[in-house]
Formats: sequence, structure tokens, C-alpha cells
Amino acid sequence: MKFLKSFILSICIVLLTACNVTPPQDAPTPTSSTTVISSAVPMLTVQFIDVGQGDSILITLPNQQHMLVDAGDLGSEHILVPFIEKQGVKKIDYVIATHPHADHIGGMEQIIKHFEIGKVYMPKATATSKTYEAVLQAIKAKGLTIAQAKAGVSVIDEQALQATFLAPIGAQYEGLNDYSAVLKLRYQDNDILLMGDAEKTSEQQILASGAYVHADLIKIGHHGSHSSSSPAFMKAVDPKYAVISSGKSNRYGHPHKPTLDLLTKSGIAIFRSDVDGTITATCDGKNIVVRGEK
Repeated sequence: MKFLKSFILSICIVLLTACNVTPPQDAPTPTSSTTVISSAVPMLTVQFIDVGQGDSILITLPNQQHMLVDAGDLGSEHILVPFIEKQGVKKIDYVIATHPHADHIGGMEQIIKHFEIGKVYMPKATATSKTYEAVLQAIKAKGLTIAQAKAGVSVIDEQALQATFLAPIGAQYEGLNDYSAVLKLRYQDNDILLMGDAEKTSEQQILASGAYVHADLIKIGHHGSHSSSSPAFMKAVDPKYAVISSGKSNRYGHPHKPTLDLLTKSGIAIFRSDVDGTITATCDGKNIVVRGEK
């Protein structure tokens, strides 16, 4: 009888304890970068769209405006238009063509025709290609004007959000890549650096200008080519994450091994569109979560 009373008492204690257990809180969704961000504040979202061997970046600002940096190669509009529409975008407030190479402006003519466009930024670099001429005609047909993208030009200058060009700095370069419009995004404490196809000449000029280049995330210049991402520049940027936009088994061999080796040796987490598909970086002003779709 004494044993039975003790047993019943033990059961009651267990039941009472269970009733007082606090229910578990919702756990953060695991991400590729394993960082937790707040869902209670406006977000800056940067999507590095998988367009194969090319660049296209859709940025959703905390105020729900949208920016498109580059538009992939010829035919990329068949990827970009549905992708952008799926995000609920009707107006692209800022369009930036980093430089007039086809793998950056190939789909831009159709983007301009399809969506309402706010401002257009391009560097003072010209090309003789039909692709470039078609983009200019589309801009003209919509009654838009082109603002020059160059170092010091501010696209957005708000208390919590800035978007400023760090390059091009020079007036003349041997190749079009160094005319690339290099854009620095800053949302509170988060910094993102978008390099276009800028190569080592442009990187050296940016460093010499004294610009603040540190960033949490960098979109590596020129698809990970060894012509970009010099050790000195990468040391100054000191990113946690690096995004490389390149096509699977592309004929250029991008990204090049020296670039990958440098990033790996520096302890930088690498995301590649040829491996990870479309890559999304989400910022709450304090932390950044980066994930690939694959």
C-alpha cells in the first residue's frame, strides 16, 4: 500500500510539472548561412538571378521599391520577366546597366519595354553592338533619360539606406569591363558591394580614392575571373560572403581557380549561381542571411 501511494504521488508530480512547461517558441528557419535575422523590421532583399553566363540582380528595398542591376545575356528576358513578375513587381524604380557587354544588357531592351521604369543609370561607355543600340532605342521610346553612373553619384541617400557608385573613376579604359558601375549598398549596418565586371585597374583606383569598401557581401567582379579580385582589394573589402554569377561549364572557365583559392584561403563563404542557382541575400540592417535555391 505504501508503494502504491508513492507511485501515485510520483505520477501526480510528473503531470503537474508537465502542465507548467513553457511551449517551445518558433525556431528560426535554417538557412545556408545559418544566420538569424529579425522578421519584425523592413528587409533589404538582393536576388542574384541565375541567368547562366551573365549578371542580373533584383533588389527589393526596405520601402518596397525595386532596383535591377544588369539583365543577363541575349534571351535572358525569358527568365527575367517571369521571375520579376513573380515577385509582384510592376515598376522597376532604378535600372542600372553596369557596362555595355551583351551578358549584362542582353535582356534589358525587353525589361524596359515590359515594365514601368523610373530612373536609368549607365556609365559613359559606348559599344557598337546591336544589343546596345536596342537598349538605347528602348530607353528613348519610353521618354526616359540616362543618368551617368560614375564614382560619387548617389542613387539613394536616406538615413538608413544608401546606394552610391564607387566606380568608374577614370574617363578612359582599355576595355569595357573597367567602365563597370560599381555600386555600394548600405542598409543600416549591412554593406553589399556589387562589382559588375570591374577588373584590377578599377579596383586599384577605388582603393586609391579612399572609398569605404568594406562589405558583408561582395558580388565578385567579372564572374570570378582572375582578372578581378586582387588580394589587396579583397583584403580591404573583407567580406563574409562572396557571390559569383557564372554559367555552368561556361567556355571561359569562370570562376577561375586563383579566385576560388583566394576566397577559400580568406575564409569567405562562396555562393555560385552555376552551383546554387539563384542566390538570395536578405538583410535586416544588422545581419545577412544568404541562401541558394539548390
